[in-house]
Amino acid sequence: MTKIKYLLLLAVGFGAVSCAKLSETPQSFISASQFYKTQADAIAAVTAVYSLLNAGSNSVQTPYNTLFNTGMNFMGDDEGPGPGATNADVRSQAVLGHSSTGLRVLQIWQQHYAAIKKANIAIDTIPSISFDATLKARLVGESKFLRALYYFNLVRLYGDVPLVLHDQTSINLADLQVSRTPAATVYAQIEKDLTDAFAVLPVSYGSSDVGRATSGAAKALLSKVYLTESKWQSAVTAADAVIATGTYRLLTNYPDVFLPATKNGVEHIFSAQFKSNSQGQGNNQAPRSVLTGIPGIVSSYADQTVFYNVTDASKPDGIDHYFSVYKLYTTGDKRKTETFVTRFLSPSNGLYYGKLNDPKIAGDSVPFFNKYWDPSVVSNLSESGANVPIIRYAEVLLIDAEAENELNGPTAKAYSAINQIRARAGIAALTPGLSQDQFRQAVYLERRLEFVFEYQRWFDLIREKDPSGTGYQHGILEAALLKVGKTNVSKGLFGKFYLFPIPQQEIDNSNGKLTQNPGW
Repeated sequence: MTKIKYLLLLAVGFGAVSCAKLSETPQSFISASQFYKTQADAIAAVTAVYSLLNAGSNSVQTPYNTLFNTGMNFMGDDEGPGPGATNADVRSQAVLGHSSTGLRVLQIWQQHYAAIKKANIAIDTIPSISFDATLKARLVGESKFLRALYYFNLVRLYGDVPLVLHDQTSINLADLQVSRTPAATVYAQIEKDLTDAFAVLPVSYGSSDVGRATSGAAKALLSKVYLTESKWQSAVTAADAVIATGTYRLLTNYPDVFLPATKNGVEHIFSAQFKSNSQGQGNNQAPRSVLTGIPGIVSSYADQTVFYNVTDASKPDGIDHYFSVYKLYTTGDKRKTETFVTRFLSPSNGLYYGKLNDPKIAGDSVPFFNKYWDPSVVSNLSESGANVPIIRYAEVLLIDAEAENELNGPTAKAYSAINQIRARAGIAALTPGLSQDQFRQAVYLERRLEFVFEYQRWFDLIREKDPSGTGYQHGILEAALLKVGKTNVSKGLFGKFYLFPIPQQEIDNSNGKLTQNPGW
């Protein structure tokens, strides 16, 4: 069986995303049950569900291959569009100036539903195909895991969304229109899909299938779903179950989490898979994070750190004009030099290249994101083989720490979980004695530093709470974005930006039963 990290970008991968319209009314339809007949067909059907996680090229973005960055994380407080990000729609969204007709708003929606359609086809058709029952159950379980992941992204971003659980085969447009389903119902289905998947997925795979969803991946993602729903006991129970298996542990060296040579190791529970020099299946995020003009390196510098002002008496004018997440790491934190670099070595002339913010301030250089750098393809970084972690063991520990604190306060168990992360980073353990809120803020900061550039920050900004704050329902989003100068967050309807707008193109052209989110 072909490894899923070697997936080809097939034409069927984007069939449901196309904007083209037929000039004639279709008179007949070939159902999936007529097309999928064999075990090989079943495997191909599930492979297609994986493909929309990461398939892409220089002209196509998918969620875990740059789309979540340009369409979501640019809106946050850690990263934004660099000089090479010239798309006006993206730059507008980065400062929260976008609308319901925004390109990335539409693409995220369409690509997730295209993937869900493929998952539904697999779930509906595979049970009727005659082949090994254990493999059949596993393939359905993989499809349910992926459907849950795609819906989890949708419900967090858009709120109430249409819950479609079967392939829609009607040729009548009216039959394809589905109203928005309450978020609570969507979450219930996500929980069910992950529970079903956990029951049939294996603990691990042979080398030919590395990267497929496992039972541990289903349980780990379920713990994150419960955390998002503030179901603290369920989150603790699920996280503890993952920890108790002994299948996963933290890699000793933080850089090994991201280097292609050590990917799919004991910390990697589920990742979007990439491979260099394999028909365009490289991680296209890598060249976007590198300074342009370096001999021997082709890059775009489309992603850059968000800088903002903070008071600093050591600076000439009493203000650090170039503060960023880079400076939030404490001295000795090993994550800092893996997450960021301040200079690049040219493979052509052996010289180093970097960029100073202010020549008058010695050493105050621009930090560049570094997690998807592949040292084996420096001259062609679009072929980076670095995977994108979707959930890893470090996050399970932090889920356990956060949910335990919300449930019982900062117990010894909660301290143990977070301190494992800190120990690996080479920084001092938290000392018992923190209040519940102090511990909560410590976990939030640890998540921010641990998962920089892993498509996590926006989801955390819309989920995390500050009980003493004045944000929408005590959320941290407004305060965090105002701190970095994104004043649009305070304009219009209070709390508007906790949800993406429903794409207006979908309402106007595809599904008249859709309604718009407040403020959009």
